[in-house]
Amino acid sequence: MSPGTRPEALRIARIEAWGVAVPLVGEGFRNAYSTRRTQKSVVVRITADDGSVGLGNIDPSPGYSVETVEDSLAAIRSRLADTVTGQPLANLHALLARMDGALEGHLDAKAALEMACTDLLARACGLAVHDWLGGAVRERVSFNAWIGILPPEAAAREASAWFERGFRSAKIKVGGGIAADRDRVLAVREAVGPDMALRIDANAGYDPDTSIELARSLEAAHLQLFEQPAAADDLPGLARVRDRAGVPVMADESVTDHASLIAIIRAGAADLVKLKVMKQGGFLRTRRMLETAQAAGLRVVIGHGFGLGINTSAEIMLAATSEAVIDGLECVGPLKTAEDIVTRRFDLSAGWIDLPAGPGLGVELDHDRLAALRFD
Repeated sequence: MSPGTRPEALRIARIEAWGVAVPLVGEGFRNAYSTRRTQKSVVVRITADDGSVGLGNIDPSPGYSVETVEDSLAAIRSRLADTVTGQPLANLHALLARMDGALEGHLDAKAALEMACTDLLARACGLAVHDWLGGAVRERVSFNAWIGILPPEAAAREASAWFERGFRSAKIKVGGGIAADRDRVLAVREAVGPDMALRIDANAGYDPDTSIELARSLEAAHLQLFEQPAAADDLPGLARVRDRAGVPVMADESVTDHASLIAIIRAGAADLVKLKVMKQGGFLRTRRMLETAQAAGLRVVIGHGFGLGINTSAEIMLAATSEAVIDGLECVGPLKTAEDIVTRRFDLSAGWIDLPAGPGLGVELDHDRLAALRFD
């Protein structure tokens, strides 16, 4: 920010949006939707009229996200950028209202722009985003490991490796049939012992009766939670699993906007909810939903598993501001991607990091890597 310029006086001068395709490590990752070997993401840079910049980034997941990368890029370039260019940066409520008035939905695209504005504003104030959001309640954050749909022996080996590195929670993907899922999860529990919290995630691929049967067969595994054990729109089904399975239920695919969260609370459909800055439409909207969940007695998991460095920092900083967020963040994209578009990648290999200090999101764009990974 130029000397003498007040943050509240800044206006949006230019918005740039790029698509990038980042290779994933190894042979990729399989869930109930697909096997992925590349992460296609959107990177946004907003420049203020004094030349200062802010960064945003969203990372849609095929089969999971409502928007594709192409959808988000088109929304930003054809509608949203023109809508907010020239507007004051400091009033994020007004910017969101303008974007909503110009285009329904497209929460991912709006999140990229709001994230970039927030980064710029926090930098202008000399604050980390977690301070700009009200302050951190923890100085260190831990991360959740993951186990794909693997044979039991392979799953057990992976879980043991995560535990030895320092991870104390892990999510195991399920969806390959009850018997295979049961054997995989029990093999992991036997391998890691009692000191690792285990989550399972069906990605909405099972019906309630199947999920109840699976959960009961895993009583000996002492699961921390069962993520999305019914279809996204089946709130009665989620509530039935919650009532009968004996395992805390977490809603993920069922959670989109604030109204969907209220519906989950009213239906008694979950003990926990998963929130993501991208999916929920930006910091302000996600923070409101986090507070609503906490007020209703729900715990929260934060994180999108394939985020690049900008989005990862956003979710780390948001998570650090609330006691409702449980240990084991799922924003572990830097462990899954072979490259990134920031100059300094987050090292999550020990299972935890100290809270990034900022200013803003505390990351800088690597222009060479951006150019190499861009697609049109």
